[in-house]
Order: sequence, then C-alpha cells, then structure tokens
Amino acid sequence: MQGLTPSSLKKHPALIPLYVCLGVGVAMAAFYTFRLAVKNPDVQWNKKKDPNEEYRNKQYKFYNQHIDWSTYQNPAPRYTDDE
Repeated sequence: MQGLTPSSLKKHPALIPLYVCLGVGVAMAAFYTFRLAVKNPDVQWNKKKDPNEEYRNKQYKFYNQHIDWSTYQNPAPRYTDDE
C-alpha cells in the first residue's frame, strides 16, 4: 500500500501532516484515558478499606474555579466513625 512506508512517503509528501495529526490525536486520547484511569476517584486500584476518603478534601475535577479547596468540607457522611 502506498504511503505506509518511508520510501513511499517520499513520493507522497502530502501524507506526512496527516500522519502527524493522527499521531498527536492518538497520543492525546491515550494520555486522557491514562489520566482518567489514575486520577478519577471512581476507579480504584488499591484495596484499602475506604479509598474514597483520600478524596474528601481534594479537587479531582479538571477545572473548577468557584470552590476554595483549602477550606472545603465535604458534606458526605463518614461511615467509619462510630457514634
């Protein structure tokens, strides 16, 4: 197939920007999927008792400008506290 080997790319140089854009798009999609798998609190990689407690006072959203996360208190109940 033409355009898939370096020697045929010399004959069709207009395909080079197409491959560059495609490569950048694939890399960005892979990075975003990796970021979701690592940073999202819905995905749990460890088997702690309650792994969601570490996100109680952290910002995990990509962008949120209206909340001061240093003083934020999560209203969710703590189920580990004995009353």
